[in-house]
Amino acid sequence: MTQIHYLRRPEGRLGYELWDGDGPLVICSPGMGELRQSYRLLAPRLVEAGYRVAVLDIRGHGDSDASFSRYDDVALASDLLALLDELGGSGYLVGNSMGAGAAVIAAADAPEKVRGLALLGPFVRQPAGAAVLNLLFRIMLVRPWGPAAFLGYYPKWVPGTKPEGYREHLARVRENLRRPGHWRAFVRTTRTSHEPARQRLPEVSAPAVVLMGAADVDWKDPAAEARWIGEQLGAEVVMLPGVGHFPQAQAPEAVAAAVTRLVERVR
Repeated sequence: MTQIHYLRRPEGRLGYELWDGDGPLVICSPGMGELRQSYRLLAPRLVEAGYRVAVLDIRGHGDSDASFSRYDDVALASDLLALLDELGGSGYLVGNSMGAGAAVIAAADAPEKVRGLALLGPFVRQPAGAAVLNLLFRIMLVRPWGPAAFLGYYPKWVPGTKPEGYREHLARVRENLRRPGHWRAFVRTTRTSHEPARQRLPEVSAPAVVLMGAADVDWKDPAAEARWIGEQLGAEVVMLPGVGHFPQAQAPEAVAAAVTRLVERVR
């Protein structure tokens, strides 16, 4: 168990864990509703490969404060760049879901700091029918049934064989929603638009790899979405059979190998 560190931001603190290593810095960000522990199986593999690894709780999640006025992709991008500054100034970003959209924005904002991107189950644009889906999501997340509805849906993101520690992790996710202010912060996070990330894609010069679960229920055609992102970024695309929305949990070996290939391309 590593010590929890805190990154101070103008409106609150962000919790993160840090593992030291002699290699490049790799910062990992989960998406909305998720916690830094979603990287519990990937982080040790990256550390074993020699990297210095930081795993962040996004605003209003886990050990990060729920005192912020914004919970969107742009805000998370600014947090990733602030953490890069805190830990040395440059490195690689691994982002899952909206964390991938934030990583894209960060890479466009500060190409001198972001050396490469690994995008896992990425949301870097609005899905088809986003307006209707957002309305349904808002209805689903209304209290008092909202937390139960979200937790009931969660297993759909992790189809098939559950990763090691799944039950314990789901309990952590449930407990997170009970922390003061965190349910409200989560609901606000669900209202983010990924349009800012899409607009910044042409500005990204950092090399990238896209890892998409072939069974990711967030996309009608996960392979088509992964190919599209790959085309926009000139990125390697890796499809993961049987994997859902959290490749870092269900396919940590494949993700670690992809990150290593990415770093070797840059060196």
